[in-house]
Amino acid sequence: MFNIKTLNKIDQEGLELFSEDYQIVEDGDIDAIVLRSFKMQDYPLDEKLHAVARAGAGTNNVPVDKCAEKGIVVFNTPGANANGVKELVVAGLLMSSRNIVGAIEWAKTLVDEGEEIPKLVEAGKSNFAGPEIKGKTLGIIGLGAIGVLTANAASGLGMKVIGYDPFLSVKHALKLSRSVSTVKTIEEIYSKSDYISVHVPLVDATKGMINDDSIALMENGVKILNFSRAELIDDDAMAKALESGKVSNYVTDFPNASSIKMKNVIAIPHLGASTPESETNCAIMAVNQVMEYLENGNIINSVNYPDCDMGVCPTASRIAVNHKNIPNMVSQITSILADHNINIADMINKSRGDWAYTMLDIENESTKEIITALEQIDGVVKVRIIV
Repeated sequence: MFNIKTLNKIDQEGLELFSEDYQIVEDGDIDAIVLRSFKMQDYPLDEKLHAVARAGAGTNNVPVDKCAEKGIVVFNTPGANANGVKELVVAGLLMSSRNIVGAIEWAKTLVDEGEEIPKLVEAGKSNFAGPEIKGKTLGIIGLGAIGVLTANAASGLGMKVIGYDPFLSVKHALKLSRSVSTVKTIEEIYSKSDYISVHVPLVDATKGMINDDSIALMENGVKILNFSRAELIDDDAMAKALESGKVSNYVTDFPNASSIKMKNVIAIPHLGASTPESETNCAIMAVNQVMEYLENGNIINSVNYPDCDMGVCPTASRIAVNHKNIPNMVSQITSILADHNINIADMINKSRGDWAYTMLDIENESTKEIITALEQIDGVVKVRIIV
């Protein structure tokens, strides 16, 4: 029996996928955690915990490196909420262009004007006129699941779309509309776009990427949309650019103490994935990933260990080893099995950055003695018997 703990309310349609071999518990020995936005930085990580599944794309609320050091695989659900975010980005394009938010707020001020409202509306509407997005250039930074959907949608609305992503995958490239052009440098996005939409993860290299230098390269009156993370934007640089008019509008799904006070900001309270469809899709993906890992040892969409797939676990034993990505690990693992007269039927070893993962299907039953010997290898952080 596998014990699962949820640290947030997880969509029931996803949780119902857990078979009778699983139970949702509050405490005790936990095999896996499923969560959404719960901040896990100070959460105790028990040695029996094998997996953490984030029902969403970002994992900033999970201590990913600390989990890796304990052999805990952290999963996310890339693409599960992509359509929900894409739809809000399109709404952001329209709101930034047509001053829809300002117009609605102004219209509310007419509530006590009675029969004069139609006349006042006609007299005041010119203050909220704005350009159509058709024919304008949208630059997209990051062509992952959300970026590709946004690019295709904007192209379908008649925009000229250019995209930049030095790590564009074959999978996402194949989904990109032929009408979308890719450029070789991010500077081309900055200098050629009427609208810029940012869709990159928050890492050291992207923190504050929209700053004084990048804004200086942009067209006067550019509109910037951020549906990724607040920290991608240098707040001081954005405030200055909005005040001067260099940036005419900033749309963010991640308002903070600085941005919410800035001129011409459309602050959305993190609604990108707040659709019932997104929550269901994320929950389903997270649950499936957890079951695949606990039952077969396979890793799908991990952010700290390599993806690794050996199919359904056979009736013989499967050993899974989480370890550091250092030389001579595989030979040490196989030598221990050989010393115990264990024949290896199949094996796979994958690495990702500082960490690696090895699975072995053996023709004999594993023993506690073998597991102890594997655990004592310098660099091994966890050994697990699947069957």
